[in-house]
Amino acid sequence: MTKIGWIALLAAMAGDILVSWVLALFYKDYSNIKMSISALGNPQSPVRTPFNIWMLLEGVLFLVALPALYNHYHSVSRGLTYTLMVFVAVFAVGACIFTCFFSVNETKDVVTTASKIHGVGSVIGFMLFLFVPLLIAILSFKNNESMIGVISIICFVAALVFFALFVMSDKEEFAGSAIASEGLWQRLNLISMYLPLFIVAWGQTP
Repeated sequence: MTKIGWIALLAAMAGDILVSWVLALFYKDYSNIKMSISALGNPQSPVRTPFNIWMLLEGVLFLVALPALYNHYHSVSRGLTYTLMVFVAVFAVGACIFTCFFSVNETKDVVTTASKIHGVGSVIGFMLFLFVPLLIAILSFKNNESMIGVISIICFVAALVFFALFVMSDKEEFAGSAIASEGLWQRLNLISMYLPLFIVAWGQTP
């Protein structure tokens, strides 16, 4: 069962990057650099249905991975392990599953109840998951896994930088500048947050 959890975690993280890139090929007005991943599920999107199905599946995969995280880290620190599991679970629900049922619109000028719910869930999910690399770093150092610990610290700092750029990207004062690359910063932020977990999961699935 634990191995299934690690495989589910790998699939969720890799799929989050790859699926959005593949679906973008079938959405001619979509830009991976300029537009957020969630925009693939807007009401006008030609790939809305497969995208929403994937987001639901991604959230479920993250939840399936929770027992594997518990089994791997609970002997190191139960408190940190429970915190890690809560952060991943909130991300799975708020930033993945909510996206399936509450979509954003093609442009942020149009605000609906669904887009507001999506925004709240996504922000909370991303804000918590942002600290997952830091938790992995602490747990890794406690478990004498110094290399993973160092990588996780680097990823945590990178994730903070890319998250800040992601937040700044839709500000009017940065319109037309390189900072206005919302999709790019979001993807780099996700890669930075995912990498420590990906390394751990990969090491547990020989």
